[in-house]
Order: sequence, then C-alpha cells, then structure tokens
Amino acid sequence: MGERGVVVDNGRRRPTIEDVAAAAGVSRGTVSRVLNGGVNVSPTALAAVNKAIKQTGYVVNTHARSLVTQRSGSVAFILSEPQEKFFEDPNFQVLLRGCTQALAEHDMPLLLSIADSEQDVERVVRFISSGHIDGALLVSTHAGNPVFGRLASLGIPTVACGLPIGYERELAYVAVNEVEGARLATTHLARLGRRRIATVTGPLDLSGGRERLKGYQEGLEQSGLTYDQNLVAHGDYTRISGQLAMERLLKQTPDLDAVFVASDLMALGAMDALDRAGRAVPGDVAVVGFDDSPSAAAARPALTTVRQPWKRICEEMVRLLLALLDGQEPAAVILPGQLVVRETA
Repeated sequence: MGERGVVVDNGRRRPTIEDVAAAAGVSRGTVSRVLNGGVNVSPTALAAVNKAIKQTGYVVNTHARSLVTQRSGSVAFILSEPQEKFFEDPNFQVLLRGCTQALAEHDMPLLLSIADSEQDVERVVRFISSGHIDGALLVSTHAGNPVFGRLASLGIPTVACGLPIGYERELAYVAVNEVEGARLATTHLARLGRRRIATVTGPLDLSGGRERLKGYQEGLEQSGLTYDQNLVAHGDYTRISGQLAMERLLKQTPDLDAVFVASDLMALGAMDALDRAGRAVPGDVAVVGFDDSPSAAAARPALTTVRQPWKRICEEMVRLLLALLDGQEPAAVILPGQLVVRETA
C-alpha cells in the first residue's frame, strides 16, 4: 500500500518511500527492506537508500508502520540481576549501551527491564506479551530462571548473551568461547613459572561460571598441573565476593602463587585482599581476570585479562534478533576471547 505525501507545517510535502526510491534509483520494496533491517539488500543498494533518506529528509512514520506490521518497533533488554548490580558491574552498562547503539541504526528503542525475581519475570512477560515489545535480549540469566521458558513458550523472539543453560536448542545466543579464554589465562600463568594456580569462579548457575571453571581445569591439565579443590573459591561477579574468595584461598593454601579470577571486578577485589595480606602483585601472586572491562586498564597495577569483544557481541545479538523478527530460525554465534597481557601477570 503506497504512502501518500503529507503536508507539514511549513507547507512542504513530507517525503515518502516513493521519493526515497526515486532518489536512490531502486524499487519501493528495496527501500522497505532497508527500513526493516536491511535483510536481502545488497551493500550498493543499502548505501544508495541511506544516502537518499538523508537527501530527501525522509522520516519513518512509526505509528503507521506499526499498524501495518503489527510490531511495536521496541526491544527489551532483560537483566536477571538485582538492580544494584547493574550500577556496580560495568559490563552490563557496556552491553546496554552497545545494544542501544546497534538498534538505533534500525530506529528501534531499547527498554531496560530488571527481572531477578519471579514477580519481576511475570511483570516483564506480561508487558512483552501485551504487544509493547517485539523481542528480547537476555543478559546474565541464571539456570532455572523462568524467563527462559516463558519467552520460549510465547514464541517471543529472544537472544541471550551467553549460553542459555537448558535452552541451547530453543533460543538464539551470542557467547564468547569462555572455555578457551580461561584456558589461555591459566596456561599463561603456568608459562610464567607459577605452579600453585588458584581460581575464583563466577556463579555456577551461569554459563560463564561453568565454562571458565572448565577452561581453568583444562589449562592446568595442559600445563601438567593437578587440579586441587583447595585452590578453588566461588564468587558472584561482585568486587566484594572476589575479596572474600581471595581471603579464603589464602587461608586454605597460603603457598599459592597465582590466581585466575573469572571477572575483572572480582579480580580487583582479589587484589584488594592480596594487598591487605601483604602479598605483592605480581611478585608474590600473579593475577589474571576475565572481561577486559574499563577498570582493567585503569587498575594499579594494570590487570592482565581475557578480552571479550563487547562491540561485536552487541552487534551480533542485534543481528540475530532482527533475523528472528524476519522469521529465521534461532542461531548461535561463538566469538573468540583474547588474552591481554598487562602488569599483573
């Protein structure tokens, strides 16, 4: 159905899709596909349409488009953690900002929702199922969280950040190869001559907690070292949990000479504990984190860590979600991590 020109306040006719198509030298259908995500559009046509949109001053009539497509044009960013963790952990803010920017290119706003309890999950699911949201991006969703099953049963297009434990075949997801990243960290410490390498894990009901522990174990085996349960302590990705875990490790195994910590924030907490105990980093104890969050390079000494490609993660999450909205099947993307060597190891 063609879009009629509309007169705006200054008396000029508002540009239409047909105007954009004429300026770009393409069909109306091509312009429509660009406006709805750019699927099945050649790079040349995409560039021509975007240039024509700027030249003509065309603005999408989101209300009219929603009436035709039965879509709201909005996406939910669902964080399954307490609200205070959003402000403490910089990774969540990096993900929110990156996904917001990626969706902005498609004129789709992103709404932050906190769902760390069953009541919150019910509230969020009601909001989504009522048609206010087209799809969801799940972040830090623990195994057993009902949001997985609820969104899957409703057929809501959903993409998880990290492996969605128990729903690997049903939901799309983007993850870093966390086993390989943790293996890189552990073997790096071993190559430095460290032989009593401890670890502080993340929550084991999250894929990151499980996968990074597995990579640590494989790194020890690859380096000819023996896995010792006394060299393992658990945290919850907060700085204070890293500090408390490191204190426990020092009591259990005072001869440890290195530690792989499953997040940068916990690694900073571990370094706090080492400093209080009079252990020099890296002289007495070498430390490697995971994430390469903004705090890693700013730490003193600067933190050696495994880098997650945050920008690429956000772009892939949005790409998979747009594909789901276009009717494609759920897919998975596994990205490589990279060891960033700084001063702590």
